[in-house]
Amino acid sequence: MLLLDSASLYFRAFFGVPDQRDSADEHPTNALRGFLDMIATLVNAHRPTHLVACWDDDWRPQFRVDLIPTYKTHRLTEGSDVVEESPDDLTPQVPLIRDALAALGIPRLGAPGFEADDVIGTLVERHRGSMAIDVVTGDRDLLQLIDDAHRVRVLYTGKGGVREPDIGTQAYLQEKYAVPDGDAYADMSILRGDTSDGLPGVKGIGYKTAAQLIAAYGSLAGLRKAVADGDPAIKGARRTHLEAASAYLDVAPRVVRVARDAPVADVDITLPTAVADTRLLSELASTYGVTNPINRVLAALQIP
Repeated sequence: MLLLDSASLYFRAFFGVPDQRDSADEHPTNALRGFLDMIATLVNAHRPTHLVACWDDDWRPQFRVDLIPTYKTHRLTEGSDVVEESPDDLTPQVPLIRDALAALGIPRLGAPGFEADDVIGTLVERHRGSMAIDVVTGDRDLLQLIDDAHRVRVLYTGKGGVREPDIGTQAYLQEKYAVPDGDAYADMSILRGDTSDGLPGVKGIGYKTAAQLIAAYGSLAGLRKAVADGDPAIKGARRTHLEAASAYLDVAPRVVRVARDAPVADVDITLPTAVADTRLLSELASTYGVTNPINRVLAALQIP
């Protein structure tokens, strides 16, 4: 199964694929073209039997904001507390991407009040063990889902894109971050924090120190128990900072860890074997000049 972190991929496509318009009056299509080419590349490379484009129905869920009010505040459009800042030429392409997925018959799944990350986490929980699962994303947060025992990998597109992604396994986590599994990666991320998501973390603790603490105490819960019990190995400024971050550490796991029980519809997610809406697909191809990317996806899906 391939689970696509859709926004991560179409943002990458927007910034990575040249704008081929002759005039600013023409409708932008670079994100649409790039996203379709990404799907074709991934299907050709990995030959999945199941495919889902996971969607942000709510990119900044209220339950996370209630716990940590700074969550993603820097991404808000100026003057708004709900709208995510997005490039002007990307915004009008998102509906086209939705239409293309619908026309092709590729399931697009979201959940009210949840992010695409939570949709992915829920689908992993629902299907792990029944089939191998690859999560395709440029978001390191999803490395927490890596689970060798249940054949869950993350194809991290941060540097090599979808053609040469980092293959996220537990060995990858150990080599790159010195943590043994996805759960430990999440604990490390909580300690370190993430300014790009508005998560403060614990003062003075970066990736390396966080990994060392998780290794020493087994988990975030183990570390916090050691602090509470007065472990003499935790002293000085480190103890002071961990104690000062107690309120943050109380709520951060619910913010950082993806949901595994979001209300994601249970639909057929097998790879489509026929075009779902021929008329809509033809309109997209002719109106926006994306016949070639569409044909590449159809060829990858082996749809005549």
